[in-house]
Amino acid sequence: MIKITPAKQLKGIIRVPGDKSLTHRALILGALAEGVVEITGFSQAKDCARTLYCLRQLGVQIKVDTHGKVVVLGKGLGGLVEPQQILFAGNSGTTLRLLAGVLSGQSFTSFLNGDASLRQRPMGRIVFPLRKMGACIQGRKGGTYPPLAITGKSLKPINHQLSVASAQAKSALLLAALYAPGWTEIKEPLPTRDHTEKMLKAWGAKIEWYAGKCGIEGLPHLKARPVFIPGDFSAAAFFIVAALIVPHSHLKIEGVGLNPTRRGLLEVLQAMGASIKVAELKETAGEMYGTIEVKSSSLRGISIGGEIIPRLIDEVPILAVAALFAEGITEIRGAAELKVKESNRLRALAKCLSRLGGQLEELPDGLRIHGGYPLQSALCSGYGDHRLVMSLAIAGLRIKGGIKVTHPELTEISFPGFWDLLAELRCE
Repeated sequence: MIKITPAKQLKGIIRVPGDKSLTHRALILGALAEGVVEITGFSQAKDCARTLYCLRQLGVQIKVDTHGKVVVLGKGLGGLVEPQQILFAGNSGTTLRLLAGVLSGQSFTSFLNGDASLRQRPMGRIVFPLRKMGACIQGRKGGTYPPLAITGKSLKPINHQLSVASAQAKSALLLAALYAPGWTEIKEPLPTRDHTEKMLKAWGAKIEWYAGKCGIEGLPHLKARPVFIPGDFSAAAFFIVAALIVPHSHLKIEGVGLNPTRRGLLEVLQAMGASIKVAELKETAGEMYGTIEVKSSSLRGISIGGEIIPRLIDEVPILAVAALFAEGITEIRGAAELKVKESNRLRALAKCLSRLGGQLEELPDGLRIHGGYPLQSALCSGYGDHRLVMSLAIAGLRIKGGIKVTHPELTEISFPGFWDLLAELRCE
């Protein structure tokens, strides 16, 4: 348990850990590439450590130095070996789903499992299209929940419409398509983050994508190249909102990833009246990054939904906290995907924020939050969800008497060093 007390002001220039999504993908594609891949800016999050662990079980040599640089000795598309034990993904849905795509095209059998939370997350969205490609996958409830048993097969290309807007599902199929001779095409109901597409193109795959559709030619030769990973926007989001709601605050967050498919929260907060500036833009392998400058602001409620939701799906918990301190009503719709994250985030958010005195309603696909009401000190559970724990911590910065949050160690799943960084910025 940890107690968060009100902050008078937040000031400073900071950097956040490397992007978790890019780290997963750099490790996996590095393993499948031909040559040596050097990764700088590697995320030390526990989720990324699970991907690293699983790849080592598949015979990939990965070296981590004391400065956090990672070197992957690529084995090519056909170089993985049958693991001697179950591949345990922990809490990481990205690890399990993306590796399921890779393992579907191997010449051996493997088993994927996760912790109690991950075993409740739906896998039908990847299992059914992978079976269409020829993969043999078994699992609980017809293969819709882990653990999964995957017997690799010769795969064939498909033309597939995703049932949900999910970057993990899309990426799993793109990785499987590397093993399918011919052209695979994937359509999605709404555009999702495109890190996998950008990285595949940079490493030599023949791939095309535009809003709602992407296609890839199978059996490429992926050429190893150095990877620089910018700061994780989803990690920066907590401090962006913290600076907005704590009076007299002024933060600069340097080197943050600003991929357009990830920065939906910035657009929403600016529409709510936030003082946010983006500067010093640079590009690495198609990925934009730069400095975000934030000053405390008076926010107003707005309605949020449609195509922007996949571009801020991980940031909905901290967006809900911002809405508590905005004048008027904020309505978030089209976010039913949050019901099948590490927790049922919609329900958990409604319970947590109501416990703090927040006035809000859980909707079938979102939340309606009445902002501007006084909040109260409370003991809150993070429901085993790292993003809820961090969102509650940020809310506590503005609550008289502070709040207590259980299981602060959960932040290590995605944001190692969160508590130290938060303490560093406080001006008492």
